[in-house]
Amino acid sequence: MPEPGPPARRGRGRRPIAQVREEVLEAAAEILMREGVGGFTMDKVIVRSGVSSATVYRHWPSRGALALDGYVHAVGDEIALRDTGDIRADLLHVIAAFVRMVNQEPAGPVFAQLIGAAQTDVELAAQFDEHYFGPRRRQAFTLLEAAKARGQIRPEADPGVIVDLIWGACYIRLLLPHLTDTLTVDFARDVVHQSLKGLTTPGAGD
Repeated sequence: MPEPGPPARRGRGRRPIAQVREEVLEAAAEILMREGVGGFTMDKVIVRSGVSSATVYRHWPSRGALALDGYVHAVGDEIALRDTGDIRADLLHVIAAFVRMVNQEPAGPVFAQLIGAAQTDVELAAQFDEHYFGPRRRQAFTLLEAAKARGQIRPEADPGVIVDLIWGACYIRLLLPHLTDTLTVDFARDVVHQSLKGLTTPGAGD
């Protein structure tokens, strides 16, 4: 990461809230990616962004909540789900994108740190559920239900189990240090194939 510049100095006058949020998120992303979760503080973001502490705390109730928003701001929506009509190809696409993202430095280690921090930070856990895991999980359910309607997946298949099998396997390898190097795109593809084995109907992308 590039070395940070001097703290921002803002002119007088009220700025649009969208601009203020952008300034805070830019500062949060820079600090998080450079120093990791352990070095990330609200005070550093306030100083770097030049936004008042009252404003920052009004929009982000905890250090963890701001860190997650900063992370998403930094990496963008690289793992968006899409529905092309081929459930196997769509799952392969999104899980491969996820694996490539978490194999990048510093994005991967920081993401693992955020998941760890969420175990004791209730605000961060809630933020994950509301803005990250929750929406993606619901999108995956929608994708799988659409595949059922097309006859690509057996009607009795449980979308929750499929999602947990695919993403759970990848998260295990992300979070266990001695397995991190084995979290590859080839592994992710194998996970998708094995998770769908026996659930897809004949001719559904086998």
